[in-house]
Amino acid sequence: MARINQNYDKLAAGYLFPEIARRTNAFLESNPGAQVLRLGIGDTTEPIVSSVLDGLKEGVDALGSSESYSGYGPSEGISPLRDGLAKLYSERGLSLDPSEFFVSDGAKSDSANIQGIFSDD
Repeated sequence: MARINQNYDKLAAGYLFPEIARRTNAFLESNPGAQVLRLGIGDTTEPIVSSVLDGLKEGVDALGSSESYSGYGPSEGISPLRDGLAKLYSERGLSLDPSEFFVSDGAKSDSANIQGIFSDD
């Protein structure tokens, strides 16, 4: 029978982001002239640039044809993205191989997926 990991009982109540918002708002009330650069939840503040929209549209169109349909991509990220990242860093003086990049959809998924490296016992 599956059992819940007892360490879950040690977690503090509440979700992290509401607590960050509460503390940020308290800080801003105490420091009305302060500017806060929010690097938390990932809410967007500007429209998506046209080059990104064009790429998204191209990708969606490719999924609509059996000749170009790709299904799930590789778990470490698609090669063009990893190649592009290596090129970007190379332009900044860092030599990195595309195989050194792992592109994921975020920390929550990675945190959940890490359980795969542990044994069943």
